[in-house]
Amino acid sequence: MENTCKKWLAGFGGLVLAGLASALALVLYVDPFFQYHKPLSWFPYLVDNQVNQNPGLAKNMDYEAVLLGSSMTASFYTDWFEETMGVKTQKLSYNGSYPKDLSNIMELVFAAKGDGVKKVFIALDQATFSADVEETKFPITKYLYDDNYGNDISYWFNKDVILNYILRPLADPKDRSDFNCLYRPWWTDEYYNKTNVLMYYTPSAPKSEAKPADAYVEAVRKNLEHNLFPFIAAHPETEFYLFYPPYSILFWNDVMQEKELDAVMGRLSYMTENLLAYPNVHVFNFLGKEEIVCNLNNYADFMHYHRDICRYITDCFADGENEVTLRTYQKSLEQVRKMALTYDYASVWEDWQDASPRFYEGRG
Repeated sequence: MENTCKKWLAGFGGLVLAGLASALALVLYVDPFFQYHKPLSWFPYLVDNQVNQNPGLAKNMDYEAVLLGSSMTASFYTDWFEETMGVKTQKLSYNGSYPKDLSNIMELVFAAKGDGVKKVFIALDQATFSADVEETKFPITKYLYDDNYGNDISYWFNKDVILNYILRPLADPKDRSDFNCLYRPWWTDEYYNKTNVLMYYTPSAPKSEAKPADAYVEAVRKNLEHNLFPFIAAHPETEFYLFYPPYSILFWNDVMQEKELDAVMGRLSYMTENLLAYPNVHVFNFLGKEEIVCNLNNYADFMHYHRDICRYITDCFADGENEVTLRTYQKSLEQVRKMALTYDYASVWEDWQDASPRFYEGRG
């Protein structure tokens, strides 16, 4: 009886060890989070987890440039950058990202590629630079962001990794991700229209007291110094292309309702002047591009714009349109202020089914 139990336990233990070894081999071979190697050419990878998959993409993909930022970068196609500027580009977006999220991924990018990174393209959501310097949108999975393989056990034997990122893609390969347009939003073209935007938009409640122009400056200073300037200064051969995304006119309606115009413009002025102090920085301002921001048919909601706008922004990086300098940035921001102050916001609701064509239609 005792021998039978020992044999049974030995057999069971062997099965457990064989199962663990199989799981380990499967995860290491497919590597759906790209921690150890580039994607296998034949495997239908599902890339939909920015926090857990971006670190591996940064470490092991082949690229000369990166696209960073929030969902304001989600609708970009990376082959546009190679087409217009000759650089193979990797998208590493984090929806709702804070400056610390940018810092975390840039640490990995420059550790992996060093001065091989020719260009860094970043969407500057200026409001997030008022956050705490250590704030992130989501907690990072630390063992995926370091180079210590000894703590990767949570990746090797992770049920979600095996079921949802290896077995599910194999069972349903039609959902495989296109590495040229990772993290693109689910909205199809018909969602980009004024009626849809207004249906889901709730204006901010009016405030009675205005914020001063310097309300956010100290927080912005800390974020720039902790999360952005160290990379710009340490890599003078890398060009940084930073852009203020073209939020719709409804964003500015909220700014006016909340009496934050002076504070927002003060934040933008401080950021722009200090960024342009570095010779390897290019700043592009799309906030006041009225052909875009005042036409709600360019948007799926009050902030997220169509991929045609992303294509236009990419072309601007290549040809310099909408770039500002130390000599011109104040005039550019003054145009934004004037638009915000003088726009007839009530007219937005007069025709919910405006048929105006989208800006730059057909170039996406």
